Amino acid sequence: MHDTAWAWKDIEHIAVFRALNLGDLLCSMPALRGLRKAAPHAHICLIGLENARPLVERFKHYIDELIVFPGLDFFPEQQADEEKLPDFYRRMRARRFNLALQMHGDGTHSNDVVKQLGARYEAGFVPPSQGEQPGRWLLWPDERHEIHRYLALLEHLGLPAEDDRLELPLTAEDQRAAGLLLAQKGLEGARTVILHPGARLASRRWPIERFAQVGRELAAEGWQIAVTGSPGEAALVQALAASIGAEAVDLCGATSLGELAAVLSQCRLLVCNDTGISHVATAVEAPSVVIASGSDVGRWAPLNKHLHPVLHAPAECRPCAFDQCPVGHVCALGVEPDQVLEQARRQLERTGLASFT
Repeated sequence: MHDTAWAWKDIEHIAVFRALNLGDLLCSMPALRGLRKAAPHAHICLIGLENARPLVERFKHYIDELIVFPGLDFFPEQQADEEKLPDFYRRMRARRFNLALQMHGDGTHSNDVVKQLGARYEAGFVPPSQGEQPGRWLLWPDERHEIHRYLALLEHLGLPAEDDRLELPLTAEDQRAAGLLLAQKGLEGARTVILHPGARLASRRWPIERFAQVGRELAAEGWQIAVTGSPGEAALVQALAASIGAEAVDLCGATSLGELAAVLSQCRLLVCNDTGISHVATAVEAPSVVIASGSDVGRWAPLNKHLHPVLHAPAECRPCAFDQCPVGHVCALGVEPDQVLEQARRQLERTGLASFT
């Protein structure tokens, strides 16, 4: 075991800084699971975003408390309120954390946040411009999958890190509510394909007309089509449903996180962009076809390529951080509807008949 200068049995209060969105948090759960095993009696706080609360509440066995981070202008995940930072840091130092873990990227900006927490010990990632410290600071493993990056941090801290599975606990009420919603909408889970056209960045969205082509062809083969999205994506979902026709059912904003995950688990297939819902499907083992436009496939693609095939086209500008693509969206246009349909039909064949016509 590496010399961390602390004994895990003596660590009673841990702060984990990871102020990121749904998919990012799900990908860190294997590491948080390992952290809990190492410190079963510690009070573990996640310093994150308010929108993480529904997810954190499902992982109370790993995370005891969510502390909402006011944000920094460097971080795009939320509208920053930097005026609240001085008071936030005062409150954090008063907590007297034994250990603060930086699990928010390579540390270029996030390590400054962790230092302000005033913990007795600090650990996490450092960028290539800084030196690695055995058992404490790990050089950012840029080439690894997102899940494995954070498991690598556990290994660097001397902890076991062999379990890379995603999970998302569902309750009986989640499953009941999902079944009721499907029934109310006239959908049979065994016949339903879900399309999810949204993503936080517009550059990560496969063109709506291509989603529509996939939806129309699958509907013509006898599959029921449902379209999902967050409340902020209502216009996008409505446009896709209208383009597919009367066969498409709009489920936008109709579910909580748990109900959405349960809907995925009860339906036959998800077709989506490389965004948070892809990781939800992975966590509940719901078959999917993922279209990756602009994202780093090596970092974010589901590990189970059999259950979750990912389609993507090469582009020199990958990965892309632009909201609007400045070069013609070649990464998205390089994935054809026929390719998506081929993968969708393969996935549907795995669990039953390929068509109802």
